[in-house]
Amino acid sequence: MPTTLAAAPSFDLEAVLASIETMATQKPVAAQIVSIAGSDDTDARGLARVLGSDAALAGRVMKLANSAYFGMRGRVTSLQFAVTVVGFTTVRTMATVALTDLDDESRLPRDFWRMSTCVALGASTLAPRFGERPQDALCLGLLAPLGVALLHHNDEEGYAELSAAEPTAAGRRAAEVRRYGLHAYRLTAVALEHWGFPPSMVTPLGAVDDLGTEDGALLRAALEVAARLTVEDHEPVPVEELTGGQLRDDAVVPVLDRVRAEAEELRLALLD
Repeated sequence: MPTTLAAAPSFDLEAVLASIETMATQKPVAAQIVSIAGSDDTDARGLARVLGSDAALAGRVMKLANSAYFGMRGRVTSLQFAVTVVGFTTVRTMATVALTDLDDESRLPRDFWRMSTCVALGASTLAPRFGERPQDALCLGLLAPLGVALLHHNDEEGYAELSAAEPTAAGRRAAEVRRYGLHAYRLTAVALEHWGFPPSMVTPLGAVDDLGTEDGALLRAALEVAARLTVEDHEPVPVEELTGGQLRDDAVVPVLDRVRAEAEELRLALLD
């Protein structure tokens, strides 16, 4: 039986998106990067020039380029090279994190980034099994929980109660729909579409609960990997079921080991 919560505050999707646009005026460099990084007219030199105007964001891109994930330990010494190493989509993702205050852990649900980095690394590691590019999958995993943060910001006490009452990810999404009219990943999809992110980043978010389609299979598998590592008393869901048979459960074991080993470094590269 669905958990009964107090009535949600008025949830106005357009107002939520407008509030992000207001944030953009306070972080003009991040906003500009989100805008230009997806343009065919932008090159690494131009993107690095804009990125260099935000020392904190530039430092994070440099740190990520030199992290274990990209295997370039200490060899990336220029911002333009860092942009080339991590890719435009990753730079755009990091700018979106900054633009939406996801880099302020004090304003987020507990363990938000622990879950996010596990989803991202899980998706990236599994991506070739689904014919996807690891770096694109990393970005999808990092941005997928954006909607969680937006719901939390809009309804902090209510969302905390909802999360505590629904221990499973699927149950939480169902509760989000009942309370807000859409689940967190659908909200992320709306936000990314609003900013002009490509369909490859948007479509999987809307298909996460549709086991009959392959569009959300990689994200579902990555979410399961993250849940096994971060959710206490999580009851594993067979990945064969989540992926329509594309992935066997024994393939997840080495993925768990890699995510467990690298997640904290990725979190520090993105936030410090």
